[in-house]
Amino acid sequence: MLSDDIRAYLLPRAFNAAVRAGWEIMEVYKNRDDYDITVKSDKTPITLADRLAHNKIKETLGQTRIPILSEEGREMLYEERRNWELFWLVDPLDGTVEFIKGNNEFTVNIALMADRECVCAVVYVPYLQKAYVASRNVGAYLITDVAPDANACYSYDDICASRSRLPLAETAHEGYRIAVSRSHQTPETADYIAAKREQLGNVEIIEQGSSYKFCLLAEGAIDYYPRTTQTYEWDTAAAELILSEAGGVTRSLPDCKSLEYNKENLKNPWFECYRAL
Repeated sequence: MLSDDIRAYLLPRAFNAAVRAGWEIMEVYKNRDDYDITVKSDKTPITLADRLAHNKIKETLGQTRIPILSEEGREMLYEERRNWELFWLVDPLDGTVEFIKGNNEFTVNIALMADRECVCAVVYVPYLQKAYVASRNVGAYLITDVAPDANACYSYDDICASRSRLPLAETAHEGYRIAVSRSHQTPETADYIAAKREQLGNVEIIEQGSSYKFCLLAEGAIDYYPRTTQTYEWDTAAAELILSEAGGVTRSLPDCKSLEYNKENLKNPWFECYRAL
C-alpha cells in the first residue's frame, strides 16, 4: 500500500507524463499524412504518435527511478521483471486503430504496479481533455478541461482541487447500456450481449474504442462491457483500478477470476466489466 506521501509524489508524475504524451499524440493527429504507420510482430499497427508518446512518458517517469514496462518499449524478459516489486505499466497510445481511423477514441494509460496489482492509475483522453485518476482504497476521480501540454506540471494539490468523484450523478440513466469495442467484436461478444438481452430485455449498444470504455463504466454512463478478443496487461491495468475504485468489477471469462498482472505471458484472458448494482 502506498503511503500518502509517496502517492502525493508519484501521482503527479504519472499525470504529467500522460498529459505530455497527449500533446505528442495530438500534434501527430493533426497531420494524417505523417502518421508513419508500420506493423509490429504481433500484427498490430504502430504510428509515430505511439513512439513519441512512449519517449515522452519514458523521459518523464524515468526521473522516478522506477522500472517501466511499456507496450512500445523494449521487450522485458520475464526473468528480468518477475521480481519487480514496483514498476510502471504503460500503454502510450491505447486505441491505435481508432487513432488511425480518426474517431478520437484513444487514451494514454499509466499504472503504478506494486506486488502485481495496480495501486495508482491515470487514464488520459487527450482529444476530449479528460483525465481519470485513482489510488487503491482512496477512490477514482475525473478531471475535465485538461488540455494536452508538452510542459504539463500539475501538482498533487492541482489534481485534487479540480477533481470530481466517480461515479458521476449526472450520468444516471434509464435502461441498460452495453459497451463494445468498435474495432474488435466477435461472435462470442454477440453471445454475451444476447445473454444480457434474454435476462434484461432491450439493451442499448454503445461502440467505443480503447480503455475509455472502462472510464465510461466508472462514470456510470454505461453498465457492462464484455471483451472476447486479445488484450494485454497495459491495456487494462490503469483502467481496471479506476473502475474498481468507482465501484465496478472486472472478471475473466468464462471462469470469473480477477485479472493477474506481471505474468510470464502478458496477454489477458477474455473478461467482462460491469457496474456493481
